[in-house]
Amino acid sequence: MERKLSIYTILLLSVCIVTGSACKKILEQTPKNSTYDEVFWKSGRDYQSAMAGNYSLLRNALTNKSNRYYMYGDAVAKNYFTIDYNGDGLDGIQNGDFTFKYNVQSLGDWSMFFKTITMSNLIISKIDQATDEELSDIDNIAEFRRKIKGQALFIRAFTYFQMTRVWGDVPLVIEAYEDPITAPQLPRTSAVDVQKQIEKDCREAAALLNWGYSVKSERAVMANKGSVYALLTHLYLWRATMTDLNSKVPAQDDVHNADTTLTRLLAEGGYSYTDTANYYMTFVGRSNTATSPEGIFQLYMDDRTQEGSNAHIGLEFLRGAEYVSYFGNNARFWVPSSYFNNNYQFWYWDGSQWTRPLDTIDIRYRKNFDYVNSSEPMCRKYSNVVYRNPGQNLDAYLSNDMVIFRYSDMKLLQAEIALYKNDLNTAIQVINESRQRNGSNSANRVDDTYTRDDLMYEYVVERGKEMYLEGHIFFDLLRTRMYPNFVDWLSEGRFARGGFYWPVSPSLFKENRFLVQTSYWLGKI
Repeated sequence: MERKLSIYTILLLSVCIVTGSACKKILEQTPKNSTYDEVFWKSGRDYQSAMAGNYSLLRNALTNKSNRYYMYGDAVAKNYFTIDYNGDGLDGIQNGDFTFKYNVQSLGDWSMFFKTITMSNLIISKIDQATDEELSDIDNIAEFRRKIKGQALFIRAFTYFQMTRVWGDVPLVIEAYEDPITAPQLPRTSAVDVQKQIEKDCREAAALLNWGYSVKSERAVMANKGSVYALLTHLYLWRATMTDLNSKVPAQDDVHNADTTLTRLLAEGGYSYTDTANYYMTFVGRSNTATSPEGIFQLYMDDRTQEGSNAHIGLEFLRGAEYVSYFGNNARFWVPSSYFNNNYQFWYWDGSQWTRPLDTIDIRYRKNFDYVNSSEPMCRKYSNVVYRNPGQNLDAYLSNDMVIFRYSDMKLLQAEIALYKNDLNTAIQVINESRQRNGSNSANRVDDTYTRDDLMYEYVVERGKEMYLEGHIFFDLLRTRMYPNFVDWLSEGRFARGGFYWPVSPSLFKENRFLVQTSYWLGKI
């Protein structure tokens, strides 16, 4: 009995997070002498609850441990935001030291990712076994099966993609083990093989899911074919340059796959830019097609249904009572001057000399930042504050969805693909289109005098403006080999040895005798 309960405890806790009091009802209706396998997975509603739990587990995996999604993808890039020291050593990762006790035990622990994968595996296994009679509470059973399985495959694929970018080689588990105690201990599988499985999962998910949404409220916060194609595009670009760390020549087969995948996504996905007049709606989310048509995949964090967060990355930046009534004038995270100098300064001939002014009319500069003239500028990209105690303006939560993939991200990737294909004209067009759309200074444009390397630099600068604090920046710098310009702790020698990958928490070795430490960190942990 206890062994059976262990995996279903994960399931029921996940359902509790999403369905609230419904969990109490499930527990009250469950005979104490029954295993959950006998009372769960017996209706379409059960699968819907399990799927909601799967999304909840994914959100927890990305946001727990100091908002790890942003720590891996933004914080370690160092010159994009600054973490003030407060005793936990989190600031150490900005100098390339991942060995601080707190960091290696928390950010080096992949347990939450594997809980998400375990749930995905269970759903995939169970939906294949479900009978039509068990799903009789669903109107279109065949479509329901495809939708549930496709989403579970996507979540498993995305979770593994994130893990391979963070740790490289990771154990590959695609079987559903209902009793974790009897599940085999597995060694780390090569990132190459894991990424083959990610591609396989994505292709199967794409065949099962549709473009668009039949239910408006599901838009972007539930995976569809567009979400899968966005993941595939990123996977192919990562593989193109990161499979061989000693080569700067992109693998053209993966570049081609990224190109064809992205072309179809943009043609058939139905996505478009958010009007700059509604700039913040992209990050508020709320599945609103009219005001935020950019969303391709994002995790629901809407406080209208008590799904906001009081530990959101955005709250770490906010300062001043005009943002949160009881906040002071200091925040733990802030935007360093180096970020503005690297991303918003541009060369300009004023008629007598070259100068480097800041492009302060770019809407991203105007909308995303405040206190820009202080020593600790603030990011307000995520600042949709809701007070759980509105009478006294206390207990602040952020009601901002966690954006993973969006249309502007995909449009900019066209430039990267073009540069890998030596199509400089297309790259120029994409970069300039982005700057023009965002109201950038007209003098801040690229042209055919720029070399390929110049354009790659301008491309990552543009990504740094558009994708700021969205979990992409560090991976962009690695993939494009532009990291030497922005990340001073990462030398080319360390890069070639995989020194950007994270160590594995020593606590995990107690549970799996086949694990080995990430090669760069051998002898350092």
